[in-house]
Amino acid sequence: MEKSVRPRSALALALAFALALAPLWLTVPVSAENLREAADRSGSFKTFLSAAKTAGLIGELESRPPLTLFLPTDTAFAQLPDGEWETVSRDRKRLAQVLRYHMVKGQMKVTEVKPGLTRSLSGDELMLKSDNGMVTVNGARVTESDLQADNGIIHGIDQVLMPPE
Repeated sequence: MEKSVRPRSALALALAFALALAPLWLTVPVSAENLREAADRSGSFKTFLSAAKTAGLIGELESRPPLTLFLPTDTAFAQLPDGEWETVSRDRKRLAQVLRYHMVKGQMKVTEVKPGLTRSLSGDELMLKSDNGMVTVNGARVTESDLQADNGIIHGIDQVLMPPE
């Protein structure tokens, strides 16, 4: 009788141990990546992120869902005429307006872009075009697409867009 009790005890002990550890096996790491983190990870948008920090917009990139960002790459900022970005950057209100001009409510993959006007968060309209897979925003080409984040999506563009003053 003693032999039959031990296997059951061993089985019960093994089952209890497995159940105790089950939460460790089933736990999925929670590492939500927001738009700021996705842009930072990309490495192509350092100038935009620095400007967003100066303008006080980092919170919008971290929490405001969902957004589609048409972000100028660092190369796009480097192509601006001398002094233009520095002038914009000195006026915090204008800087925020320029940055919000690159943001649209909702999440739109590059394959979901519908040609036509769409309103940016600055309140000004952007002209979206899609032709044989090439997407443009006010004439700026999308060069990086569909960088996913939990609170939106990022498309890199080859120009800095300036809203009307």
